[in-house]
Amino acid sequence: MEMVIRLKKIQDFARERMSFDPTGHDYWHADRVAKLAKTLYIADYGESNTEALIIIEAAAYLHDTIDDKLVSDIIFSQMEVEQLLDELCLSPASRENILYTIQHMSYSKNLTTQYDLSVEGQYVQDADRIDALGAIGIARTFAYGGHANNEIYNPKIPVIDVQNKDDYRNHPSTAINHFHEKLLKLEHSMNTEAGKEIAHERTLFMRQFLDQFMAEWQGNI
Repeated sequence: MEMVIRLKKIQDFARERMSFDPTGHDYWHADRVAKLAKTLYIADYGESNTEALIIIEAAAYLHDTIDDKLVSDIIFSQMEVEQLLDELCLSPASRENILYTIQHMSYSKNLTTQYDLSVEGQYVQDADRIDALGAIGIARTFAYGGHANNEIYNPKIPVIDVQNKDDYRNHPSTAINHFHEKLLKLEHSMNTEAGKEIAHERTLFMRQFLDQFMAEWQGNI
């Protein structure tokens, strides 16, 4: 099957399931992750390895289709993904690479155990985390906070040191706290050198935003 046909099938699958997501994990998030991961990989390795590129694009577009914070039936969702991958006629190794990546790349999955991803998976993970930073990351933070009924900020709700998935998902928090509890730390979790550079730049932008936010919160002119 030609690569362009495979990619369209993957994109259509993701678009059908994620287009109406209001949390910042919609199809366009997946599209940004796919494009950035591919760009970073090509910059380091070139574009001759088409199998690696389809692994990257498939994992990027599909990574949130089995996320338990977004879908109600993980088993069914994973079966759908597996069926799609079977239809793409990928090699068994590529199929397993994609599945392992999307099952183990999330931030919450790696809080207590650091999973070793393939080279392709590392680029997808970096791109996914980079999309949580910078201007896009700020916008997505408030989109998710509103969806979760979290306050923008409340000085009476303390920032905590998130240790595990239960802390991450269930403790009382605010949109501003989320920057300190997770987002500002992401630049230190990048796998690739290019990912580290981009993450650092976007983190600086967020720190500037937070400084401005707190100045305005305190009524400063």
